[in-house]
Amino acid sequence: MKVICLGDSITRGQVSVDYVAMVRDRLPDATVINAGVNYEPSSELLKRLDDVVAQDPDVVTVLIGTNDANATLSDKRARGLRKRWKLTETPTAAAYAANLTAIAARLQNETMARVALMSPPVIGEDLDSLPVRRTREFAEIVRTVAAEQGVTYLPLNERMTADLEGTSPGTHYRPEGNQAQTAAIQHFLLGRSLDAISHGRGLRLTTDTVHLNSRGAAMIADLVQSFAARSTATA
Repeated sequence: MKVICLGDSITRGQVSVDYVAMVRDRLPDATVINAGVNYEPSSELLKRLDDVVAQDPDVVTVLIGTNDANATLSDKRARGLRKRWKLTETPTAAAYAANLTAIAARLQNETMARVALMSPPVIGEDLDSLPVRRTREFAEIVRTVAAEQGVTYLPLNERMTADLEGTSPGTHYRPEGNQAQTAAIQHFLLGRSLDAISHGRGLRLTTDTVHLNSRGAAMIADLVQSFAARSTATA
């Protein structure tokens, strides 16, 4: 069985705990491919599906939308994303829905794979905050697209918000902040583990309010592993 995990930096697993490696360890008889690209919005993932189609996968999971959602929360984030990818338009919820629909349709039409769309993880850990509410809105887009396209929906956002019920984060998401950069410095230059960084900031699922610690990454691995196992059983 060949499993391809499509996504952004959360899938790439360099500044976020590597959930793809977890899946690989849990499915030793499968070929599990990490197809994550750092800082990628849905529009750019759509452009690189040729490589996925060419690999003739049995299972494809898609986890995309954090950068799209982030761009709707801050002009600074939007400008950075446009500059990095030379985007002509700022990402919006409507554009995200269109891109995700095109991604799902192409994977359905051009591969024999069983396809799953995963709702995006939380941004920040304060359940009453605008960033978390925004990810819920994007999760609803994913749910709708999955239903319309006849693919599986994997409820990551819902699992994370349930896990955060009754908790209070020690660090809050700041759209103009540099939590991700300082976490990267601590990890790559000072050798601190991502989990140690997360713990030091009083966070439960994330290291920097966006990228994931081992607890958050394991939630994704659970969903991917379960979906892949079900796909094998019904093949």
